[in-house]
Amino acid sequence: MIQFPYPRLNQLFDALRGETLPQEELARRFDVSTRTVRTDINALNEILLHYGAQFVHQRGSGYRLDITDESRFAALEQQQDMRSNTLPRTARDRVVHLLLRFLAQDEACKLDDIADGWFVSRASLQSDMAEVREIAAKYGLTIESKPHHGMRLFGSENAVRACLANMLFQFQSGDDFLPELHALALPGVDLLQLREQLHAVIQQHQIRMTDEGEQHLMIYCGIIVQRIRAGHLLGEFSASDVEPALKLAAAQMIEILQRQTGCEIPQAELDYLSVQIAARRMTDGANLQPGGQDENRALVDYILGFINDRYNYDLREDEQLRSDLLSHIATMMTRAKYQINMPNPLLEHIKQHYPLAYDVTLAAVSSWEKDVPYTITDNEIGYLVLHIGVGLERHYDIGYERHPQALLVCDSGISTVRLLEAKIKREFPQLMVRQVDSLREYEKLEQIEEDFVISTVKVAEKNKPVVLVAPFPTSFQLEQLAKQVLIDRTRPYMMDKFFDETHFCIIDKPITQAELFNRLCRQLEQEGYIGGDFHPSLVEREGIVSTMLGEGIALPHSLGLLAKKTVVYTVLAPQGIAWGPGETAYVIFLLAISMQDYEEAMTIYDLFVTFMRERAVSRLLASKDFEQFRSVAKDCLSRS
Repeated sequence: MIQFPYPRLNQLFDALRGETLPQEELARRFDVSTRTVRTDINALNEILLHYGAQFVHQRGSGYRLDITDESRFAALEQQQDMRSNTLPRTARDRVVHLLLRFLAQDEACKLDDIADGWFVSRASLQSDMAEVREIAAKYGLTIESKPHHGMRLFGSENAVRACLANMLFQFQSGDDFLPELHALALPGVDLLQLREQLHAVIQQHQIRMTDEGEQHLMIYCGIIVQRIRAGHLLGEFSASDVEPALKLAAAQMIEILQRQTGCEIPQAELDYLSVQIAARRMTDGANLQPGGQDENRALVDYILGFINDRYNYDLREDEQLRSDLLSHIATMMTRAKYQINMPNPLLEHIKQHYPLAYDVTLAAVSSWEKDVPYTITDNEIGYLVLHIGVGLERHYDIGYERHPQALLVCDSGISTVRLLEAKIKREFPQLMVRQVDSLREYEKLEQIEEDFVISTVKVAEKNKPVVLVAPFPTSFQLEQLAKQVLIDRTRPYMMDKFFDETHFCIIDKPITQAELFNRLCRQLEQEGYIGGDFHPSLVEREGIVSTMLGEGIALPHSLGLLAKKTVVYTVLAPQGIAWGPGETAYVIFLLAISMQDYEEAMTIYDLFVTFMRERAVSRLLASKDFEQFRSVAKDCLSRS
């Protein structure tokens, strides 16, 4: 059986045998340079030469597969499709496998035995174990080692289940890796049958859940079965505040699980399952309990009021936003109370693509948390950001004509739908999204009335073309959309408005973050741009969470719009400045935004997101003066 020399070649081969892709898109997908892509293609072609195929480059479209000998290539494809996935190949795969092994089995594990079975060195596994212990520690779990016996995991049953569930939640339902992980973590559990049975109960009790929510509930129920079979039960647990209808559904699900375990399941398990259902359902103001409704509306009022008072963005009368926030917060508060983590695979993208919305939401939630016993996780804040970001764009970036019509298919929940709608409308303002269907609803349609379909998952093409996009579309995917809606926009002119030579410097010597803040704020205060309250607020904001945007770009700013006049102070630091645990900033944009210029703030953030997308840090750092910096920056913006 053929094995490519390193894992990325397998991934590259799989990507290109299905479609033609330009090298820029391949570089983004695999997080490498275009030069590395060309090197990989050459390596693949040397191998494929013996199997009657080559990847050839077509100007304007990218690399495509050219097959000259169908029979020899068919043999290669068969070998690739049959290649074994049982051995973890990368460090990330090994970490996942190791942690799931500790979580799913009671007996001790010896690294020497695992290393021999995986054909890796013991030193590699010891290095992986550092990350395994770090992840386990987040759940209050420890891994202890005894000489001649091996290592075992210790911790509460709640913590074991939470860690096990979150490790499996991070993989999408279509991930090739997932069946293998299910077999490792949930041996003997028929998840497909379980999902159908759970879906029937959900429909019977008219509980609204996304496909992703059902997937998570199925995994948790599978964990219940596996843990009870292994003799592990939850301790005492009560959920008196869960609605009776949800407890009835949980009781029916417990009956299903009892048939799989062959034993009676105690009340604590039923109560905790009812909380899991409550934490993952979709809800709205119509089906909230009165007590919770008041608390949730108070939080919505607080967030929108804080954003208006501190940032001058008035979203308080946006009823759509209020409804969306209330729907999310209703289940978010359940998760916060019972410390249930809902993974957010888009979190890093949200921080990078919605930096303004992330900042105002983080500031509002951080202020609210000072007076309540709950802790809102970064994942939850990320979902709130999607709603706030959509509200900001709805009110502060409008006025375009919309002509083409599209059907949007998205099965990841209302926040992702709102995000994708906003992103598409922002990129293609003349586009009207006529209808939003889940995958299940789309499959029932006989024909599509809209001009084309935009989908976040692979769907069968009906009578209209389908454009496949991610929740945060890549540049290549946006190009495919552009072919349908025929639009192109750029904003390089914004550089002239927000940047100037007086507020630009190159620091090519060691300096701390605190020293940098003192130096820049002292100059800006002397020039009348800020007052004495700006610097303390800048430090406080950085203390909440790092202002690193990504790709070595940092955006320090105050909590709220405290500047007297708006200015962006640009700092290039070739040696880098420590910017938090394990982070280094090389290009720093200190933002001082006044209340009078708040409408421009969203555009300012867009510029920095563009620099990050273009991976422009190395080019910006090569600038010798402000004119060179502006030239590079405008070039990046003109190509975005």
